[in-house]
Amino acid sequence: MTAHLRVLPLAARLFACLAALLMTAGMVQAGEKKVEIRTLKELIAKYSSKPCQKCHPEIYGQWEKSQHAKPLMGLGGDVFLARILKNGPLAIKDGHKATKENLICAKCHLPQLLGASDAVAAELASAILNGDTATLGQLNIGCPVCHQDKAVVHSRPERGVLYGSRDLPNHPGAPVKKSPLLKDPLVCGQCHGLGPVLEFEHPEQCATLYGSYLHAYIPSGGTQTCQDCHMKGKNHYLPPNFENRNETAALYRAALPLEVQALGYVFANGNGESVPKVVVKTRIANRAGHRIPDG
Repeated sequence: MTAHLRVLPLAARLFACLAALLMTAGMVQAGEKKVEIRTLKELIAKYSSKPCQKCHPEIYGQWEKSQHAKPLMGLGGDVFLARILKNGPLAIKDGHKATKENLICAKCHLPQLLGASDAVAAELASAILNGDTATLGQLNIGCPVCHQDKAVVHSRPERGVLYGSRDLPNHPGAPVKKSPLLKDPLVCGQCHGLGPVLEFEHPEQCATLYGSYLHAYIPSGGTQTCQDCHMKGKNHYLPPNFENRNETAALYRAALPLEVQALGYVFANGNGESVPKVVVKTRIANRAGHRIPDG
């Protein structure tokens, strides 16, 4: 009995210390101020890929021609999101009154906006409604998005650190830490396959490509990753580029081969007439790692 009396106070003291530590940690976390980006100019500067161009000109040149370099631009110079902001449940007449709730598509088309204030969303909405392509052209999914924000899933990326395929502590500008995620399809699935966007006031059904990849392609024996097909040789062009119609058509022909069988014959109808007939059998296979179309 005496032994138990000695142990219990010790356990109680340990528990009290642990509780105090947890409370302190919670207070520190609660006391941390989230640094928000407050202007569109600041957002453009922070997520610019220009600083990477000097040392990585080839990769920058590939990326610059990709769809990721112009996620707010539609085909033929059309401004993406313009119609959504002008019509429907997300529409707003005055862009200066917009919030991030009016720009839910930015979760994938400009994910860095989620770390900015609503004042930035208002600036962006105004640029979209005014057709300010000069400003919109500077907003993209570039190096900092993929090699920092999206490179770590289960914890926040470290400030002032980039992520790559290997550790580079002396990398100019910022140290590079190895992230296995960059070679995993999940790094792409964070945008290309979120499904319904439920956290906003007006939810939308978005791309489910990554889900198709996991639920159909992999169970059927598929072994390729997104990077295997879309980044051959570590090419950051990441096709398809829908502005390049010939290139896109070639990709579709390779991914969706069409087989045609035709049988021609003459049908005698019993009245002395011969009617020409043809039976055409077609089959389209999907050799891609996901459903088409999807995003």
